[in-house]
This record gives sequence, C-alpha cells and structure tokens, in this order.
Amino acid sequence: MPRFLLACLCLLVPLLISNPLLAQNRKPALTAEEAGPDFTIQGEYSGTIRSDDGDQKIGVQVIALGDGKFRAVAHIGGLPGDGWDGETKLTVDSRREGDEVVFQPPGDGQGSGRIRDGRLIVFDAEGTQLGDFSKVERKSPTLGRKAPEGAVVLFDGKSAEHFKGGRMTDDGLLMQGCTSKETFGSFDLHLEFQLCFMPYASGQGRSNSGVYMQGRYETQVLDSFGLEGKHNETGGIYSVKDPDLNMCFPPLSWQTYDVQFTAAKFDDTGRKTENARMTVLLNGVKVQDNVEVDHSTTASPLKEGPEPGPIYIQDHGNPLRFRNIWVVPKDR
Repeated sequence: MPRFLLACLCLLVPLLISNPLLAQNRKPALTAEEAGPDFTIQGEYSGTIRSDDGDQKIGVQVIALGDGKFRAVAHIGGLPGDGWDGETKLTVDSRREGDEVVFQPPGDGQGSGRIRDGRLIVFDAEGTQLGDFSKVERKSPTLGRKAPEGAVVLFDGKSAEHFKGGRMTDDGLLMQGCTSKETFGSFDLHLEFQLCFMPYASGQGRSNSGVYMQGRYETQVLDSFGLEGKHNETGGIYSVKDPDLNMCFPPLSWQTYDVQFTAAKFDDTGRKTENARMTVLLNGVKVQDNVEVDHSTTASPLKEGPEPGPIYIQDHGNPLRFRNIWVVPKDR
C-alpha cells in the first residue's frame, strides 16, 4: 500500500470525532436519543482515496468505545459485503479533541483532514483533496420479509403468546429470554433483531444474546460490528465455526437472520447417524454454507436428541429487541 494512502487512512478516525464531548449515557441504549452524541458518529462510511494508481475504494467502520473514544477499521476495496477484499484493513484508535475540525497526524508531510457538510474529507500535504467519504446506512435485503404460506408465525408484534416467558415492549417488540411453545425438526427460520448500544462494554459483554435452533444449536447474537468475525460473534455458529464474513451492522440497526436448519438424524436405538446442518444468512449475505454441526452448544437448554425442539432466544443480561419471527417446517 502506498505510504501516503496509509497516512490518509490514519486520518479517518480524527475526522469522525470533531464534535465537542457531551455527557455520555453508561446504560445500554435502545434508542438514538438514549445513546448520546457518540452514536451519531459511530457507523459505516464509504468513499474513495485518489492515488497514483487511480481511485481506491475504502470502507470504514467506526466503533464507539465511550467517553469520546473511537476505533476505526478501514477496509481496502469497500465495506464487508460491498467490495472488501477480505484481507486488507487498518485499525486506528483515537478520541474527540474539543470542537476541532481540521486534523494533522504526527510527522511531516502526512496531509490533513476535516469534516465539511457532513462528509469526511482527506487532503494531502499540499492541500489537494484526496478522499471524500459519506456515511451510509445499509439495510438487509430480507428486512421485513413476509411469512410464506405454511409458515408458523411466532411473533408479528401483536402478542408474545407463542413464547414461554415472552415479553413485549409497549411498541410491539419481543424482548430477549424466551422459548417458543412450538417445536420443530428441520426448518427455515426468519428473525429480525436489534442490538443495544453499549459503548463502554467490550467482547462478550456487549449486547449479547443468541438464537438456538431446536434449543440446541446457537447462532450467536452480539455487537460484533467492526470485529474479526469469530464463532462467538454475530454470524458465528457458537463453538463450531466462524462466519465466512463479518456482516454485523452497527447497534440499533435492524438486522436479519435467515437460517436453513436440517435436524440431526438418529436411528431407532437413539444413536446419532447424521449431524445437524446449518446455512446462515446474516443481513442477506451467506456467512455459513451448509455447515455440519456436530454437537449442541454448551449453554443450550436441550441436549442433542431425536425429538423436535423450540426456537430459544437467550437472555445474557443485555436488553435486545426482536421482531418478525417465523418458521417454515420442512421434510428432511
């Protein structure tokens, strides 16, 4: 990568943090109003940087870490699922610096940057504009997907009667920590979820939940926006396989899971003859392709067996919201 391009990428975090630091909410937030000023900066940015080799598309994911601190992850080629080459990225940490709008990285000849009209602009040392980045809000193509004929609608915002322990918010959303009364063998699942905003937390403490197929096999739910994409992050099959790509959107975005689940097979003696399998689409992108799942998740309420099982939505102590949940049972 050209040196000046690397230097320009280092400018991206300061560019995103030029508003004055305001009081921060340390509780998990479920609305933009509760989230505070850092939430307006966190998110995805897309644009190009000009180089001797031509324009280079860059996607930047900016993660709020609380108290005006941020981490930016720049993806060469574009955002995950939108051009990123799957390998080249750069991570930079920084923080707010009063109401400054012009920035200069350490060292001479590194260029500068500023926010102008809500866009992120990068300049070289001579003041020539090199990069122009705009904030983008991506939506899953399966968001709002309607239940087809023959589907079992578990939650449509009218009641939580299909779930043991089901609780609804006043605005018609399902809370975490519930188990479907209906049980299933093999099936297709559609589910929409919203991560809470927890900038002061990290790792498994950051908007943690999970969706268990048959109450046995977990697809993780976690605020893993901008992270590496591991088995214990959103899109992962817990303790089995990392997602092929981290397609987790920023918290407070509505996101989708579309799962094709094939139940494990057992003979008449109860001996397992075939492992369960899962294909998982996260926000419309296939991140697990017919993966063999050879064991139930450690924390699963049900251990492996031939009996059908429920859809279980884990309560891990963080408030999350769910909606538009339906299942299409299918023959093996």
